[in-house]
Formats: sequence, structure tokens, C-alpha cells
Amino acid sequence: MKIEYNNLYTHFILTTLHRLPVIDEKHRQRIEKYITGIVNNNDSHLYSIYANPEHVHFLISRSPKLSEENIATIVAESSQRFINENELCATHFAWQDSASTFSVSKSDVDKVCKYILNQPEHHKKITFQEEYETFIKFYQKTLQHLGKIN
Repeated sequence: MKIEYNNLYTHFILTTLHRLPVIDEKHRQRIEKYITGIVNNNDSHLYSIYANPEHVHFLISRSPKLSEENIATIVAESSQRFINENELCATHFAWQDSASTFSVSKSDVDKVCKYILNQPEHHKKITFQEEYETFIKFYQKTLQHLGKIN
């Protein structure tokens, strides 16, 4: 059945292999633009993106034809190839084999966009590891509250 309207907002976090800080600031915008193109070419819309040295955050409304796993795989494989072919890292570039995704309500899209775009300031205060642990704890508490996990 054709989906006429969807409301599928997802916040993705891709992490470099071994969480190494290999995304150089001088190539950050080029990588972000490439990922934006990948998302747009897959019938989805990118709202915000920020490429940190060891991880990338992006928020999209995705096509209902694609699962989170599909779009994460497409973005990771294509951007990894792009980064390596264009020698945008000093060494061979790779993403970790897994990513994280978090659903976002329409009412929180603006707040999540601001959070993503504020990454440089945010990471002056906490590390990526601390940030990630906070996400996981928040979503586990939410699931516990809903009775989804023990």
C-alpha cells in the first residue's frame, strides 16, 4: 500500500571505527554535504547534521520504504567510500559496524536540530562517551517507564 504521508523522524549517530578522531575539521562540511545528498537521494529529508572528529549526528525524516538499518547502511557504506576515494582522512577511513538511532517526535524536531548543530559547544563540556551513555540511559528509562524492558 502506498504511504501518502509519514512522520518518521530519526536521529542517527554513526561512530568511526574504534572511536578514533579521524574526521578533520577542514573536511567536515564536505562530508556533511555528501551525507545530505545520500539522504535526499533516498527519498528522505535531512534536517540537521554535524560531523564530529569521531562521530556524526544527523536527523532525518525518512522514507517509509527504508528502515533505520537500511538508511544507516546506505549512508555508512557510501560515505565511507567517498571519504576514502577523496582521501579526506590521513588513514583508511571506516565506520563501526553498528550505529544508533533514536525516534524523535515532530514536536522535538527543532530541539534535536539545535542539539545537533550545537555539537562543538556541547563537546567542550562532555565527551562523546558521556554523551552516548546519557542517550542510552534516557531511552532505557523511557522504555522502562513504558513497561518495554525490565
